[in-house]
Formats: sequence, C-alpha cells, structure tokens
Amino acid sequence: MPEVSMSPASQPVHATVRATARTARPAAVAATIRLAAAYLATVLLAACAGPAEGPQAATDTATQTGSSATAASAELTVLAAASLQEAFEEIGAAVEEDNPGLTLTFDFQGSQDLVASLAQGAPADVLATASTTTMEDAVSQSLVGEPTEFATNVLALIVPEGNPADVTGLDSSLDGADLVVCAPEVPCGEATVRLAEALGVTLDPVSQEQKVTDVRGKVESGEAEAGIVYATDAAAAVGVERLDVPDNGVVNHYPVATTSQTSNPQAAQVFIDAVTGEEGQAVLADYGFGAPGNSSPEEPAGSGESDAPGASASPGDTSSTTASTEASPPAGTSQAAPGTAPPASSESSPAGQ
Repeated sequence: MPEVSMSPASQPVHATVRATARTARPAAVAATIRLAAAYLATVLLAACAGPAEGPQAATDTATQTGSSATAASAELTVLAAASLQEAFEEIGAAVEEDNPGLTLTFDFQGSQDLVASLAQGAPADVLATASTTTMEDAVSQSLVGEPTEFATNVLALIVPEGNPADVTGLDSSLDGADLVVCAPEVPCGEATVRLAEALGVTLDPVSQEQKVTDVRGKVESGEAEAGIVYATDAAAAVGVERLDVPDNGVVNHYPVATTSQTSNPQAAQVFIDAVTGEEGQAVLADYGFGAPGNSSPEEPAGSGESDAPGASASPGDTSSTTASTEASPPAGTSQAAPGTAPPASSESSPAGQ
C-alpha cells in the first residue's frame, strides 16, 4: 500500500491536545508560583507594618496613649467648691474650646456636701475642694485618687455699700451687726473659727451658711450687715465694701483629684492639667486666688516668707500680711494681741487640713 503522508492539519486531535498541554503546563505552574509569591509578600508586609492608618487607628492609638484625642469625645462632670465657680467656668470654657468633643458639667456646692454626694454614688469625674480637710475625707473613703494642690485662699470681711452698721473689722464693732458666716463644717467656716480664735475675737453670727456664696449673697442683697467670706468672693461681690483682715496664717489650700469612679481618667486629667497649668493658674490669680503651697501649715504663722506670697495674690492682702507679720492689731481691734505669731502658729497647723 502506498504510503500516505498526512499534513499537520490532518493529525489526530488528541495529539494536538497533548502537545498543547505540554506547552501550557509550565506556564500555569509559573503563574501559580508568581501568585503565591505575591500573596506571601503581602502577608509579610502586613506583619511588618505598624498599626493600620485611618480614623479607627487614630482612635485606638489615642485610647492607648491617653492623648487629648481620647478626651475629645468625653462628657465630664466636675464637683467643685462654690468659691471656684467663676474661675472654673472660665477655665472650663477654654478647655472645651481646645477639645471640641469634650463637654464639661459643673456642680458648685460646699466642699463637705460634694464629698457626701460623691460618697452616696453621685456620678463625677473630678473633685476640687476648698480645704485639704474635705479632700482627705474623700481620700479616706477611697473616693478619689492622688490630690494635687492648685490654689490658696484667705478670708475677708464684706459689708453692704455705705457700711450701714459702721463695721470696722473683726472687732467689737460686729457686736451690733447682723453678721453672716459659713457653718463650722464648711471650709470657709472652719477657717473663720480658727481666725477668730487666733485674733481672740468672739463672733455672734445671726446665720451660718452651707456655702460661701450664700454668705456673699446675703450681704450683696442687704439682708446681712456683714459677712466673712474668701478674698476671692469679696473681689467678685457686687454692691459691697471689703474690709481686709489679717490672715494670721489661716490659709485654705485647694486640692483637686480624679474620682475613683470616673470612666474616662484621661479626660479628667485634661481638665486637671488645665487648672494646674500656666493659663489656668493665671485665671485663678485674676480671681484673687493665691498660688498653691503658699503659707505652708508647717511654717510659723506670721512668717513673712510664707504669708507674703499668698497675700500678694489677693487684692489688698499685702497690708493684712504686714499686720500679721508684725503681730499688730488692725484698726479698731483692741483684742488682736492674742493673734500674735506664737498662738497663730499653733492654729495654723490645721489651716490646710
């Protein structure tokens, strides 16, 4: 039989498929290897890379570091002594402006009432009191963390404009006047008791209030003819005259602390940092508060070194400090002799406690 030659087009189909398979298999394998290598490279890069970028990553990072970004979404409640109202509201407004997502709510009451409220479970993130006595009470009940002192304050005597009762100071001129003071359990009342003892003066108030702003309000309205308040309240009062009195080492120390129950300690610290920082301290000074640490209870009362700084921070206190240092009585105070340095030193020990 004659030999028949077949053209390539007429070769069996299965032979063509086998040839194609032999050609395609190496290419497919190579492609698979390339894909696997690319996937492995992606995994390795992800493992070596830092935290993912984007809004969620920024939030996570802020939460871990306690940055101001964490505070930006917080609602913060601050319990503060009534005497701090004007200063804290101004500082708080600045804090909210710097942290657009941070909302502050204040509750201004007598320090002893704030501690009692906190002990009863009132929600709060920051506590600021007008004496270390009340703050130590909160610390003893584990209601707050470590306190930081941020200001000091001294007492002043205020009378309505025109001084209808002719009061001249913490002296016998108060005998016929309607005097209003803070209750002894209130920081300003505690300080009033100590100052009266240091000066040898017996006070006979017609009313004892639970917060210093109530004393101030009664004198402003003319309901009372005299009131003993903080120097800061005397400076902020409307329609009154201020009569400076010697502090005789009786200085209240103001501490602030984060509460133990706060759900956002980072945000609470943002506010505390604002209070203790340069700008916050300037605001407090504008309202008449002294710098923290002035007139330390351990130093003898009447010491020019300890009293002068605290006095200079409050309007008109310089003359009072001089009188205290020299142990000389204020005008019209014939009984001021017991207020000399030695007795005042014994009284000054609890001054900020």
